Amino acid sequence: MFDLKITGGTVVDGTGGDRFSADVGIKDGRIVEIHRRGPGDAPLEGNATETIDATDKLVAPGFVDIHTHYDGQVSWDSSLEPSSGHGVTTVVAGNCGVGFAPVRPGQEDWLIGLMEGVEDIPGTALTEGISWGWETYPEYLDVIEKQEFAIDVGSQIAHGSVRAYAMGERGARNEPATPDDIAAMARIVQEGIEAGALGFSTSRTLGHRAIDGEPVPGTYAAEDELFGLGRAMAAGGRAVFELAPQGVAGEDIIAPKKELEWMQRLGAEIDRPISFGMIQVDAAPDLWREQLDISAAAHSAGSELYPQIAARPFGMLFGFPGHHAFTHRPTFRRLKAECDRQELARRLADPAVKSAILSEDDLPPDPTKLFDNMFALVQYSLGRLYSLGNPPDYEPTQDRAVDKIAAERGDDPLSTLYDLMLEDDATAMLMLPFYNYFYGNHDAIREMLTHPAGVVGLSDGGAHCGMICDASYPTFLLTHWARDRHRGEKLPLEYLVRKQSHDTAQLFGLTDRGVIQTGKKADINVIDMNALTLHPAKMAYDLPAGGQRLVQGASGYSATIVSGVVTRRDSVDTGARPGRLVRGAR
Repeated sequence: MFDLKITGGTVVDGTGGDRFSADVGIKDGRIVEIHRRGPGDAPLEGNATETIDATDKLVAPGFVDIHTHYDGQVSWDSSLEPSSGHGVTTVVAGNCGVGFAPVRPGQEDWLIGLMEGVEDIPGTALTEGISWGWETYPEYLDVIEKQEFAIDVGSQIAHGSVRAYAMGERGARNEPATPDDIAAMARIVQEGIEAGALGFSTSRTLGHRAIDGEPVPGTYAAEDELFGLGRAMAAGGRAVFELAPQGVAGEDIIAPKKELEWMQRLGAEIDRPISFGMIQVDAAPDLWREQLDISAAAHSAGSELYPQIAARPFGMLFGFPGHHAFTHRPTFRRLKAECDRQELARRLADPAVKSAILSEDDLPPDPTKLFDNMFALVQYSLGRLYSLGNPPDYEPTQDRAVDKIAAERGDDPLSTLYDLMLEDDATAMLMLPFYNYFYGNHDAIREMLTHPAGVVGLSDGGAHCGMICDASYPTFLLTHWARDRHRGEKLPLEYLVRKQSHDTAQLFGLTDRGVIQTGKKADINVIDMNALTLHPAKMAYDLPAGGQRLVQGASGYSATIVSGVVTRRDSVDTGARPGRLVRGAR
């Protein structure tokens, strides 16, 4: 009768309603029966090809991550890790105005440089890994549609690639768009939405730059361009206008408010959701609250503004495998060039080597290399650089800062930093939060998570390979916010499940998933909440061309199910690939 039965579990169905005991029957990739059970009630009748015993476990919808950058990774990685290891069953790529379609022949390397600069994905990995085989955005979707994945993949059409395709060098260099340019771009955007893009994305963040230092095309786009492309998106179908907005520059907090003003007018005109990244910044520590309230008021006035919020502090991870304070010390440079990873870890633990590195002056940074001055940032941030521990603590108190640990030990701060990075065979990573952690205050994040206008996003799955691994947000929401938080109020499990399943799916019009209901797509997690654990971030060396990336695993997912097929069992990939391209409403 069933392809799969899940029996004896506690269902948190994604609607935000109370949990209940039930068996779930699945057939042909859909949920066909939900059999509620009280004490002593008989189980769901009917045979099944496979039965999963979920006794004492949580049964929840698959999570929908709306902010990822798997645009290139779909070419070489059918597992789409790390997202697929954290209960995610659908991802949306193409965020922040960067993507790989449309592309004119010969323009491929430029798009790779744009993605490498903005999203810190090694260009060598993209060059070796991307298969190409398309020019237009509809052709790009057709290529993805032929592939099979562990999870479903949706895509947005990106302003950067559209502008460069339509305007050539003028578009790439952010020259003003003429009416003819806007019309040409509008045709491409509408065609992309009609082909199944889930949205259109752009970036106005000054920090988003290509590998050559140029801002993302569209960063300075005038209102006539933004509105022209927004109207084209709306003409193409049900889609989301996504952007990385202008942030606070120094003490100037006017720019973010101006962004909200035109977003409200655009949303009201095109009657489509507009979603923008929002974080707390130290220069204006309460601006985020004003942005949330403006967004809530906009909803009441008929304009759907959805701030995308992060589940934890927003920053970088530092350690010997990636960026750190000693990358420009001559002894470290020499050892890194001479040794493999295991030998390097052994040599770094030698007290004589440590003494030599600490005594040396830094070599000057290379101005032609992006992020080559990170060592100086670390050295001057020891009061905000935290030891995370195992399991990682993303709400550390000030006593976990490197300078405080050093004072406790009676040691030099850089010497203490060196020792902390030596832990776990020189693989330990420390966190420097730039945003969302004003003087260690995590309650701002809790308020963001509970605000009705906010939507969970900003995981950047697949991106910032040498700096972060926030694709683990879904697990963190359950472990930290629902179960483990002890430095403030927790949040209800039912609420957190809804925030990353029903709410994120609904924003992008994916109404066939995100809840456990009869007739819905059978994307489901079976979770042992007592065993659910977020592991420390570690550097992996598994990208094409030997590229490295930070990954963060989890345990406690007894099963992850996509379209009725078990893709992960006991947090291990089964090799099943039921995931497909998701096209939007056309």
